[in-house]
Amino acid sequence: MSGVDATPGPRTTVLVVDDHPLVRGGLGTLLSSTADLVVVGEAGNGLDAVRLAAELRPQVILMDLSMPILDGVEATRQILEQQPEARIVVLTSLHDRVRVHEALGAGAIGYLLKDAEAEVLLAAIRSAALGHSPLDPRVAAALLPGALVAPPDAAGLARTSPLSARESEVLQLITSGLSNKQIGQQLGIAERTVKAHVGSIFRHLRVADRTSAAMWARDHDF
Repeated sequence: MSGVDATPGPRTTVLVVDDHPLVRGGLGTLLSSTADLVVVGEAGNGLDAVRLAAELRPQVILMDLSMPILDGVEATRQILEQQPEARIVVLTSLHDRVRVHEALGAGAIGYLLKDAEAEVLLAAIRSAALGHSPLDPRVAAALLPGALVAPPDAAGLARTSPLSARESEVLQLITSGLSNKQIGQQLGIAERTVKAHVGSIFRHLRVADRTSAAMWARDHDF
């Protein structure tokens, strides 16, 4: 007998969210063909996604955007308010700039298009599970600085920022040295929501900690 342990390692759990049964079925078949990924649930709308995410606690969530009852952006936001550690990867046919920023601003860690090759999708799920941000090259340009316009500065001049308006508020409070709890009290939002915004800020700015985020804000006259 060989001395090699053939016991499979831990599998990454995935929740598939899409309002088309054929898409959900196809993704289930694809993931079931791997040894390290497993679909633990399916949802046909954003409301069910929020419920199942809380119940199943999947490591990665594949999230469509255009769905009935509750769309993917709002579902992403609500899930991350409850589970800041969840890794949500948008899988959609939409790649206009506004939708990309809405999804990533809500906290999605990645953004893929539905015509992606199977190998690319599987690699993206594995990458997201490790905390990386898989992005389709066709939508990556939407993340370049200047893609979004932030609120005007004191002089009334428009300035550019890769952050949403709420993330901009959180970043300004980070630079003031406030903790997540203090930021939540200042803005009237839950501490876990602040944590989700902070994580999204780090991803957008490509920084790893609060100090680096504050330095980015200083360097960009934020």
